[in-house]
This record gives sequence, C-alpha cells and structure tokens, in this order.
Amino acid sequence: MAKGNKGFGSLLTESIDDDIEEGEAAPARSIMASRSEALNRLASGKVVTDRTEFVDPARCRPWRLHNRDLDHLSEESCRDLIDAFLSAKKQRIPAIVRRLRDDPEHDYEIIAGVRRWWTVQWLREHNHPEFDYLVTVQQLTDEEAFRVSDVENRSRKDITDWERAHEYEAALSEFYEGSLTQMAEHLNISKSWLSRMLNVARLPEELIVAFADRHDITVRIARDLKPLANEMRSLSAMRKETEAILAERSSGSEPLSGPETAKRLIRATTAPGKPRTKVQTETVPTKSGVPMLSVTRPTNGAGLTIKILPNSGANKTTIMAAIEKLL
Repeated sequence: MAKGNKGFGSLLTESIDDDIEEGEAAPARSIMASRSEALNRLASGKVVTDRTEFVDPARCRPWRLHNRDLDHLSEESCRDLIDAFLSAKKQRIPAIVRRLRDDPEHDYEIIAGVRRWWTVQWLREHNHPEFDYLVTVQQLTDEEAFRVSDVENRSRKDITDWERAHEYEAALSEFYEGSLTQMAEHLNISKSWLSRMLNVARLPEELIVAFADRHDITVRIARDLKPLANEMRSLSAMRKETEAILAERSSGSEPLSGPETAKRLIRATTAPGKPRTKVQTETVPTKSGVPMLSVTRPTNGAGLTIKILPNSGANKTTIMAAIEKLL
C-alpha cells in the first residue's frame, strides 16, 4: 500500500475538517468547492489536468469499489438528476473516470459518477438518445481512486450509510492493512466517525434481514444495535424478534421503517420483569401475646421463611416447639 501518496486524490481531500457530531454525515466541503479549489490549482500550474469529454455511457463501467448499490438506482431515486439533465439539456458536472486497457467492451472505468452514468443511460433509453456522458479522464492508482470517490461523494445525501459503509469496509482491508488509524489519516476524517460508519457494514446478517430496506440502516441505528449484537443473550432475543418481524411482513403487514425496526429489536433485549410472587405473612405470638416468630408463605407453595423476632421473651424450648408445629 502506498503511504502518504499525493496526487488528484489528495488534492481533493486536503483541509477537510474531521470534527463531526454524532449521527451526522462525515464532514466535507461541497463538490463545487472542491472542484473550484482544484481548478484554482490547475490554473496556477501546480496540477496538470486530464481531458474532459462527452463519451458513450455504454463504453463505461463502474469501478469494482464504487459506492453505489446499482440495484437501488431507479427512476425514482434518480429523479432529481433526470429533471436537472432535461432542464439543462445536458450533464453539467463531469464524472471522474480512468481509461481501461484490457476490456474490449469498455473504454472507461467510473470512479465517481455512477448515478450520473445511470441517469444518462436511462434518458437514452427513454426517448433522449442525444444525451452523452460527461467525464474527466484521470490517471489514478486504486487507492487514489478510492479517495477521489470518497471525497466526491461524502457530502451527498443520496448515498446511504449502508453503501458508504460497505465501500469503506472493502477499502480498509485492501488499501490500509486493516488499520482504522491509517485509513482515517488518509481520508482526513476522525477515527471515531470511521469506526461508527464501519459498524453499519458489520451488523450480523441475521439482524439485517429484519429491515425491509437495508439502506434504512444508518450510523445511528448501527451504533445502538452493534453492542447488543455482541452479547449472546441480547442477540438471541433480537433473532427471535427478527423472525416475528419477517412473519408479519410475509403476511402482508406494512413494512416497518428503519427506526421502527431498530426499536423493535432493541425492545426485545429488555426482558420484562418477573411478576412478583404473592406472599402471606403472619406472626406466631407467645402465650402472653408478644410476637415471637414471623412466617412468610409464598402463595405458589415454594416453601416458607421463618424469622425469630427479638425481644419476645421466649426461651429456646418454646421457640423450637413453635417452629416444629409450623413444619
């Protein structure tokens, strides 16, 4: 793994603030701000740009570590881009790609911009063949490609924690030797935030299936479930609740939202308190009427408790005779 490598990836990741509140998206400057800084540095001669051009989307393929769940892309989820492209009559912000050398069916690999690629293809298939895919061609190593993809997409609200977490999980082992410290330093983010994000990808599959849409699993939900999943009794309780949720869903019940599902699972780990056994308490007095013994009898027949009360004035013989009578 290359350490401390600079280039286009580091250009985009410089000076990102790593101070973040719990449950918020990772801090990053906006895409336009990042691009503006990059252009300023290009203009100053510090960086040499590769070319930007319109290409056939069919000649492009997503990079193997891209952070989009392709099955989650649809007309509905990409509606904002579809409308924006139609309004502008073209794609305005280029995707970032690198050239392929060993794939006869594709010329480019998409590092950042899979959603834009999907949108252009959808438009071409729906009566707009004039649309092409705007890309900037860069020369990047795999680790640089990951960092570029991350900074390009980190502030995007349309990328779910689920997608981002699985991208980070794959990159952690491939580029950073499994070291959270090393990865956080390269991405310019806090180690604590990175750890919380990775928890999303590390939830047991047996709990993940409880969610109607796994994209509903957020950093906050994973934060609450992960400690419980590490404890066998709690995990067993959540498994049983998952089975109940799945049964309800299969019977036609309205799917629960992510927070509702998490609440059900967490609530299942809190065992209801055992009902208190009803007891009957009586006293055994001496011949003069002074309380000598206190006798507690559970109504469920689980034995009895005898207490010798102080200051009754009874001697040992009298007390033992009373106890033998009770027994």
